[in-house]
Amino acid sequence: MAFSIDGIASGLDTTNMINQLMQLEARPQTLLRAKATSTQGFITALQQLNTRLSSLTELATKTAKPQALDLYKAASTSDTVTATATSSAGAGTLDFTVKQLASSQSSVTATMTAFSAAASTLTLRAADGTTTEVTTTGTLDDVVAQVNKADVGITATKVSAGTVDGVAQYRLQFTAKEPGTEHGFSVFRGTAADVTAGTAPDLFAEAGAATVRAARNAEVVLWGGTAAEQTITSSSNTFADILPGVSVTVSKTTTEPVSVTVARDADATSAKAKELVDALRSVFSFVDTNTKVTPGATAGAAPTSGRFTGDSAVRGIAQSVLTAATAPINGRSTSELGITLTRSGTVEFDAEKFAKALAADPDQVEDALTQLAARVADAGKAASDKYDGELTRRIQSQESTVRTLNDRVSDWDLRLEKRRTTLERTYSALEVQLSQLQSQGDWLSSQLAGLPTNGS
Repeated sequence: MAFSIDGIASGLDTTNMINQLMQLEARPQTLLRAKATSTQGFITALQQLNTRLSSLTELATKTAKPQALDLYKAASTSDTVTATATSSAGAGTLDFTVKQLASSQSSVTATMTAFSAAASTLTLRAADGTTTEVTTTGTLDDVVAQVNKADVGITATKVSAGTVDGVAQYRLQFTAKEPGTEHGFSVFRGTAADVTAGTAPDLFAEAGAATVRAARNAEVVLWGGTAAEQTITSSSNTFADILPGVSVTVSKTTTEPVSVTVARDADATSAKAKELVDALRSVFSFVDTNTKVTPGATAGAAPTSGRFTGDSAVRGIAQSVLTAATAPINGRSTSELGITLTRSGTVEFDAEKFAKALAADPDQVEDALTQLAARVADAGKAASDKYDGELTRRIQSQESTVRTLNDRVSDWDLRLEKRRTTLERTYSALEVQLSQLQSQGDWLSSQLAGLPTNGS
């Protein structure tokens, strides 16, 4: 940058003059920067619209899948039986009685003051015959610690059993972590080889020991009292797929039959339809908000245009999605499903009307909703596909424009810097020239003043 001699000879505020000239010189850059900012705002709005369209497309795609609307719910006639239907359930009814609940084994040893005087080995045998050896130091606490550390589905606990002649007595309680006969177990004093040989004592067969709760499966009886009577067992209190796609959980035995009924879940289907319409409204509302022209805040102030005002591409995308959502299906208006086109160019959902139509002809309504969802999914994908969607390409194009504008702004930074340097040099040179002229003028004046006059 040139050295600035600010008005040293001319008395002019050359720095301010240069700044004003630079403001004029920078007007093209200011316009470019404003255009880049405006375009970036437009890109942000397009990205937000694309996000809404992507969510709508994903939801519509799921709704359009086969059996997506085959929604069923299960109900039980007893509060002791809870029934749950999955997506693979179908209509049906089943009666049964709950014969017994599942339980986990819990066994206790005889009372003792210590487990053994020296180190000893225990063998834990599962219901399937699998054995696990546990080596202890012989103390009750170490027996508990080593059994729990083995992590074979058995929990050991030391329980106080009072005192005898002033000496504390204890029992060891062993409990299966899971219910059902498959999780039953035995505990022996000795190694696995001793167990196989039959020489290892059964800890729960000793005098004073007992199994206080046996491992047991839950049982329900179907068609009780008939020739077709059948008992179904479960290691837990939940019976999976007792009907296709239906599980029941029992909490109490029953003497009277319990009925489980599976029927269409109209509420869930209505919720799916409403969710789809709400996603559509979100898209249309966003487009409408960003298309409106807002009047000036004060009299005479210019109105403010929305990001999408006058944008034919966005308008076309919104119209294609709207057409997909409201065009007739199989010759019938979507308003018969409670999905209505409004005057403002959006859609509304009438839950009561949809419920009535669904109750009258569930198959037809579900088929129509599936077709509508498929059309919306296609329209949404055409606009928002991350590879070749119309909005995706538009965003990429605008981002390229912003990069070009920013490059031009950077070019102007260099150009303006050079221009300022030139002006500073020019004005500095002018000040130097004026200073020299003033010096010459002063010298001439002094010389003229020293010349003899005519009178002399």
